[in-house]
Amino acid sequence: MDTDEDIVFKALADASRRDLLDRLREKSGLTLGELCEAHDMSRQAVTKHLALLEAAHLVVAVKRGREKLHYLNPLPINDVYMRWVGKFEQSRVQALHNLKQALKEKDNGKA
Repeated sequence: MDTDEDIVFKALADASRRDLLDRLREKSGLTLGELCEAHDMSRQAVTKHLALLEAAHLVVAVKRGREKLHYLNPLPINDVYMRWVGKFEQSRVQALHNLKQALKEKDNGKA
């Protein structure tokens, strides 16, 4: 059984889906027709990609009359970042802080 994180990674694995997310990052609230304009895919292909992105909670769709507007939901990407990247960055930031403190101490010793 796939976890939420597995579904997010699978959704992000496809370049076409990442392109759709990039479009929604640039301008949120696009219709299916607007998303299809910039892609060299059929309407059905874009619809399938959007369904996978919605299943991963990366895209939220809101109906407005007869239209369906699509919005980027960055929370699943942030969750992945916090688990996989954030932990590594924390040690790097701490190392830079320690270096800065050591250099300050060295400079204060010379004065």
